[in-house]
Amino acid sequence: MENTDDDALTPLHPSHVTVLRIVTGLATLPFVIVALVLEVRAFLFPGAFMVPVVLGALFIVLRVPLRRYAARGYQMGEDRLRVVKGLLFRSDTVVPFGRVQHIDVDQGPLERAYGLATLTVHTAGTHNASVTLPGLGHGDAMAMREAIRAHIRRDTM
Repeated sequence: MENTDDDALTPLHPSHVTVLRIVTGLATLPFVIVALVLEVRAFLFPGAFMVPVVLGALFIVLRVPLRRYAARGYQMGEDRLRVVKGLLFRSDTVVPFGRVQHIDVDQGPLERAYGLATLTVHTAGTHNASVTLPGLGHGDAMAMREAIRAHIRRDTM
């Protein structure tokens, strides 16, 4: 098999950054609410809780999704799908189409609003039996699913 480490990865859809920022913003919201409550209770001087929490939340919402987006990519070959992800713990997974059992294209409400989808490839075996690829354009995810299905059909005939 050829060396895939040097091959260029296809980036995810740019709208995926916006969806990640919304999800990250919702995750930081409880911390902002707690800081607001502590600020209203006036335990310390004004801004002692809100300023650091809001600045931290803004940094997290603006920076982390962008880094997560940049650390993810995929490569669709003629007989395999390669998915790379991870900031701290890097994962480079290659799924041969011959091992694919079935393929799902999922959309949550945010993904649907931004025209995105998640492609999930289920393979034979127990270890890493499912590989997910979020942040694809819906049309791209459907096209990838059909290309994988066509390859599977061609192999079984």
